[in-house]
Amino acid sequence: MKTLTFPVNIVGAAWKNKNLFIRNFRSFAALNMKFVQYKQKGDQTQRLGIFNDNESEIKELSGFPNDLKKLIESGVNIDDIKAKSSSFKSINRSEVEILAPITEPQKILCVGLNYRGHCDEQNKPYPKEPMFFSKFASSLVGPFDNVIAHKISDSIDWEVELAVIIGKKAFHVNKQNALDYVFGYSVAQDISARDWQKQRNGGQFLIGKSMDTFAPVGPCVVTRSAIDASDLSIKCSVNGVEKQNGRTSELIFDIPDIIERVTQSITLLPGDIILTGTPSGVGMHRNPPEYLKPGDVIESEIEGIGKIVNKVVEG
Repeated sequence: MKTLTFPVNIVGAAWKNKNLFIRNFRSFAALNMKFVQYKQKGDQTQRLGIFNDNESEIKELSGFPNDLKKLIESGVNIDDIKAKSSSFKSINRSEVEILAPITEPQKILCVGLNYRGHCDEQNKPYPKEPMFFSKFASSLVGPFDNVIAHKISDSIDWEVELAVIIGKKAFHVNKQNALDYVFGYSVAQDISARDWQKQRNGGQFLIGKSMDTFAPVGPCVVTRSAIDASDLSIKCSVNGVEKQNGRTSELIFDIPDIIERVTQSITLLPGDIILTGTPSGVGMHRNPPEYLKPGDVIESEIEGIGKIVNKVVEG
């Protein structure tokens, strides 16, 4: 992961004044937050909080929306949240159920064949244009929820992906300022029923990608300023055996390029999710092919964001 650097105008000018430097440092650090949606055990009320540094505790955002999508839509200044964070009640992570970090996004947009290694393992040329498809929002589940092995498929596969969370309405965006429209990042699994994706449903991806529970996301949303998403380690293991190990620097079409291309014809809205593609190592292209079965445990991890763990269960 690349080292974060402070804006030159802050470091250069503010260093001349110690107090000014401290204020600017705190302002910059305020943006480096991990938002998490959760329920306290025994209580069905959804809450919104922020992880502490080692993610052992969550601070509840009292006085703000209890839904990250609504918080993003409100246009709240994250500095305001940071300024009040010392007064927020803390709760131990062991006392809560972590939920998907975004509730009911209008769109889950996906990019296929977007890692060089994933193309290489199929002996396919790198695409000249991105291949877009979608998943229904009803496929979205939490970072530690079960994935259903639906009986209508015997070819269910894993795909760890970097998820981009849109922060404001975006239409006709140029790649030069596309990241201004990103709120943050999360970890996702683009679970795929390969038989329905490739052989059935007339070759359309929708059913193979959108079955219930086929989009685990979480455990949090890391604000855009906290990490350089252009070069992060991204991994997936099944039953403790590593299956995928890549870096986001392998992306053929990077995040600004994706946003520019999509928004020439489709409006992105706050809370929309973009799944950016998967590195090599998926089950379908192994020799022999490997597919998920009930009892399997999928672990998906991205540097600087976190890990999600999902058990496969009978449908």
